Amino acid sequence: MVLVAVFGAALLVAVLLSGLAARTVLSTSLLFLVGGALVSDGFFGLIHVTPESEIVSVTADLALFAVLFTDGMHVSFAKLRANWRNPARALGLGMPLACVGMALITHYLVGLDWTTSFLVGAVLAPTDPVFASAIVGRKEVPARLRELLNVESGINDGLALPVVLILIAAAGPTAAGAEASYGSIALELGLGLAFGVLLPLIVNGLVRLPLLGAEPKLQPLLPLATGIILYAACHLTHANPYLAAFSAGAVLAAVAPESHKQFEPLGEALAELAKFAALLVFGALLTPQLFGDLSWGGYVAAVLAIVLIRPGSLLLSLWGTRIDRREKLVAAWFGPKGFASVVYGLLVLQAGIPQGQEAYTLIAVCIAFSIIAHSSTDVPIARLFHVDDLVDTGATPRTPAAADGETDKTATDKTATGETIPHART
Repeated sequence: MVLVAVFGAALLVAVLLSGLAARTVLSTSLLFLVGGALVSDGFFGLIHVTPESEIVSVTADLALFAVLFTDGMHVSFAKLRANWRNPARALGLGMPLACVGMALITHYLVGLDWTTSFLVGAVLAPTDPVFASAIVGRKEVPARLRELLNVESGINDGLALPVVLILIAAAGPTAAGAEASYGSIALELGLGLAFGVLLPLIVNGLVRLPLLGAEPKLQPLLPLATGIILYAACHLTHANPYLAAFSAGAVLAAVAPESHKQFEPLGEALAELAKFAALLVFGALLTPQLFGDLSWGGYVAAVLAIVLIRPGSLLLSLWGTRIDRREKLVAAWFGPKGFASVVYGLLVLQAGIPQGQEAYTLIAVCIAFSIIAHSSTDVPIARLFHVDDLVDTGATPRTPAAADGETDKTATDKTATGETIPHART
């Protein structure tokens, strides 16, 4: 109950400060991270949470499923086909370069073996727009830049997952066990993709039957019911729930756009709550002992991951494109280590691989540094694109654009990719 009370208090403070956070370097995500750290054993000792605690795995699992389910709904296949080149460069070239670059500095600065070093690189490769919402959620920012960051962050979680699972298996204690795991990984991924595609199609077919159909006020619950069934089915059959969630969200948005539209506000709210809960629990794992266990080389690697590896890899991938210099630099900086990295890091730790503890410590510190750096710089950088009306809490007049039907900071903005990003800064 203490953890529930802390979460409620943190949520209240976050909502009350969200207007201020949208105008300053303050971040509500950081509030949950710090809140979790303060109530843990390392400070006030109100709660006792370890990486092996059931609440850690359950919270992380549910949160990533919810995030990927809603992220999948933001994928517009038609618009993606028309604007695929820059995101494809970021995903097809920038992401592998970031993985390799992180593996190199992890191996030489931290001393992990090559397999575990590449595993760290794969875990830290996905990005998350949550910590750059003042950039990706504003119409004043060039659509080309928003499109690049949105599509990249929406898809790279699913692309990194198979690599993470394969490298965890390869880093195991015996080659025979690894070989046996490769088949199970392929089966899990295949089942997850199949469930994610078939279940929304079946539900959509049922809705179209003459005697069936959802009452308008209950329509938002249809995708929610689909997601719950999908989550349970994946865990009962050992199918991969994360690939299933992302593919199901994308298919559902494509075949049932009206249901997607009705569900969107509820889905975004649930995903935000899940993210906040997971950040609180993750914060509780950030004890002084964890930071003390990381070597000086690990701290150098964590800093280089943020200021060199991500910027360098994306700039190389965008070489020769027509994106102007300022947009390239902004896109290169905003590669926050997102929520998927939290979950994948826990998978590494719980897998019991030989150097799993050292890898997890580096991953956790890197994520914490990234949340601080990126969630604190999105507002100042947004002002470079003349984003001045960063929030409207009701105390200030609406802008003319908002009065004419354009969205304000507390509404949503449809990007060029069809993705909806909440303007309220998290």
